[in-house]
Amino acid sequence: MSSEDFTYDAVGATRENVTACPPGFHPLHVRTRLGEGEPVFRRAAEAVLTWEMHRALGVGIDATAPRAAEGVDVTVTLAGMIKAPCRIVWTAEEPRRAGWAYGTLTGHPECGEEAFLVERTGDGTVWLTIAAFSRPAKWYARAGGPATRGLQNAYARRCGTVLRRLCAAHDAT
Repeated sequence: MSSEDFTYDAVGATRENVTACPPGFHPLHVRTRLGEGEPVFRRAAEAVLTWEMHRALGVGIDATAPRAAEGVDVTVTLAGMIKAPCRIVWTAEEPRRAGWAYGTLTGHPECGEEAFLVERTGDGTVWLTIAAFSRPAKWYARAGGPATRGLQNAYARRCGTVLRRLCAAHDAT
């Protein structure tokens, strides 16, 4: 995968340090408790890796593969009109950790990287962490200023709420 296709230089920075934030970017870090146990972890991981969580949020997802994998192109459509092209830069499918990160491509309103990571801690608690670094790339993202960052934070919190609901609904069946 060529880093020249991306709109930022620190491609993959969230792989080793999910809270990485290069100079000149705004950090985002939202962690949501999803529940406990292996079944919750497996359900949450599958929902994140297959775009189900994103679709349940009501955003459009157009991906070149049914499952997150390095190099897969994903276009997220927000509010039915804002297209945000990205490419998966890393994935993780481990016994206690699963998720991925995508980086922005030309045409995305922001510039940066966002990671969606499900983890099961030693005590069995399952968490969703959404971490990102970004800065505006389009005029309307710049014009939004702090409100744009507020919307990003609200979106990350909503991801956690929706994923917790998906896991609870699965448990109830």
